[in-house]
This record gives sequence, C-alpha cells and structure tokens, in this order.
Amino acid sequence: MKQAVSGNVMILVTGASGFLGQAVVERLLAHGHLDLRCFVRPNNDTSALEEIRKRFPAAQIKYQSGNLALLEDARRAVDGVGTIYHLAAGMRGLPATIFTDTVVASKCLIEAVRGEKRRIVLVSSLGVYATSFLKAGALVGENTQLDPHPEKRNVYFHAKIWQERLFREEANKGTIDLVVLRPGVLYGEGNRNRGFPSRVGISVGKVLLVFGGKNSLPLSHVVNCAEAVALVGESPATSGQSYNIVDDDLPSAIGYLRQYRRQVSKVAAVRFPYPVTMMLSRAVETYHAHSHGQIPAVLTAYESRAIWKGHRFDNRRIKELGWKQIIPTSQAIHETFADMRAGMNSHATDYKAAARVEPARSSSRDRDNLPSGVFIFIQSLMSRKDGRVSRNH
Repeated sequence: MKQAVSGNVMILVTGASGFLGQAVVERLLAHGHLDLRCFVRPNNDTSALEEIRKRFPAAQIKYQSGNLALLEDARRAVDGVGTIYHLAAGMRGLPATIFTDTVVASKCLIEAVRGEKRRIVLVSSLGVYATSFLKAGALVGENTQLDPHPEKRNVYFHAKIWQERLFREEANKGTIDLVVLRPGVLYGEGNRNRGFPSRVGISVGKVLLVFGGKNSLPLSHVVNCAEAVALVGESPATSGQSYNIVDDDLPSAIGYLRQYRRQVSKVAAVRFPYPVTMMLSRAVETYHAHSHGQIPAVLTAYESRAIWKGHRFDNRRIKELGWKQIIPTSQAIHETFADMRAGMNSHATDYKAAARVEPARSSSRDRDNLPSGVFIFIQSLMSRKDGRVSRNH
C-alpha cells in the first residue's frame, strides 16, 4: 500500500458549501493551504465560497459536484488529493436519506481511497458518546466509549455513531490515517438553522419546552471549530487521536434562553426539571408502544438521559495542541443573536410584502413537532399546580 501523499498537495473538503464547510475552507486558506478541492452537491450555492476566494487571490479553489453515496463520484473526489476533510453528512430529511448521506457516503469514501493511505479528518459529534450510562454532571473526555446502542438515539446521532465506527474499523486496519473531531452545538452568523439547539429543548409550535435547565450548553462557534479542524489536519501528532471541540465560558441552557429572549425574541417557554423530563419521556414511550408505533417516540428515556443529564465535555486535549478560540464566547453569542434578529426582521418584512399580494393562509404548524396525544399530555403537565413544572418568563 502506498503511503499518504504529503507536502503541498491538494486538499479535499467534503460538504464545503455547508455552514461549517465554508468556515473550514476559510481557515485552511488562512493557514496557507491554497490548493483546495471543494466537493459540493449539484445546485449547491457556492456564492459564499466565491466571496472567500476573493480574500485569497493566490488560492486555487476547484469545485466538484456529485453524490458521495455513489462510488464513482467518491473516486473522482479523492483522485490526486493528500488530505481529506470529511464534513459531509445528512442533517435533515427522512431517516433513510440521513443514513445514506452520512453512512453510505462514508463507506463509499473509504472504498474510494483503498490502495493509497490518506489522512482523513472526520468531523463527528459530541452526540456519539455513551453518555446515557454516565452519572449526572460527569466530565466526558475523548476516551469515553461510543454509544453501543445507536438504534436508541435520534436519527442524526444514530448515523454519526455508525459513521465513526466505519472509519475507526478502517483505521484499525492501518489503511487510513484518521483524526476525529467531535464538535458541540455549532452556532454563528449565517447558520440557516435558526431554531434552538436540542440540548436547550424542543419547540412545539410557538412554545419552547426547556429540558436543558442549568446544564452547561456545549457550544462550538463555527469559526472556532473550523480553526480546530484546520489545526488537527496539519499536525502529524494528531494521527489516531480524537478531540472534543467546545468553547470556553459556556452558558447554561437556561442562560442561553434568557439571552435569546433579551436580544432576539420573547419566545414563550416552559421549563421542565430533569425528573419531570424523564417522566414525560417514559409517557411518550408508553404512548408509542400502545399505539403500535403510530405515535412516534419523539422523546425516550435513553435519549433524554444522554442529552439532558448535565454532562460536561472536556476540551483540554485540543488546547494542548495549541488551539485557542478566535472569537470569545460572549462576543460569539452576541453576534449570533444579532444575526438571528436581523434574519427574523427580514423574514417579517418579506412576509408582510407577500401578504399584500395574496390572501393569508391558515397554518397548522402549531403542533408540528409532537403528535396530538403527546401535546395534550404536555398541556396537562403545564397546567399542574404542584410546582414541578414552571414557566420561564
């Protein structure tokens, strides 16, 4: 087997047009890596990448479109590259789509590099850890085991766990030089997902159900995360290592919500203490079982323990490599919320303009995240007077 290509050779960035992908391209260029191949989906918007290119006139940025879940496209993508930054993954859509875009695409990428050992920098997630088994408030380091029950996690984490397993198995064979980064909740200006992180809670129509409480919210600003991605990819010392990527000076979930309400919008919220969260999760699972799967298990005790049990994530290993936040957390949150507010104002202006052209249409999205039976159950909890569920104003 040939050794990985080294020196000033082309770098491949998959998912380059995405929220993190754009930031990684910018940080790679800032680190002096000027020969980049950006793999994008057909019809992806590359205007942001073009703006980045203008700031680095010496850069050689090439675009390649295709579908990594097709082996032929994967082989074209890796041809002639030395290091692969693999960011592409399914974020939304049907479970089969997310699994295909994350796991099948990764399997094709692995197959495409067989015969020549390459460095692969895999962007995974903090959600792959087996945190459901840990004590409340436990510190999660990179040696914490991966979740042995991906089938019990939400569809995104399910796919990410399998994705990392695939790459780990291949690395153990000695066929790839693997480095893994596990970012927290990505945030920052330009994020198309303007909703609340799941570690804060779940939106039900216009009401936010807050399950995170005082738990530390493991945020990772997109620029700070991209700096870590670039740093680990160019260091020989990172071979075979994993790195948690979270910012310092993190707010709690409820603290994040309070800042959001001050700076963005006075969203209605209902706070659920952890014991009530677990009670609700078991009730949803019971509804799911009794309905023979007709009512989805949108909350489960296993997932709730993994997400809302108050675990903390250790970022000392990436700091030992020399990583430092480019944007401090307080500034990053302020700028993110300012971008959210501007986006909401722009959307409101567009909506009013459209309303003058065509009649308003009724909406049925007030309960779009939970089935009606579960929504009614939550309403009954919200109406309790025993103090276990409190509204956050």
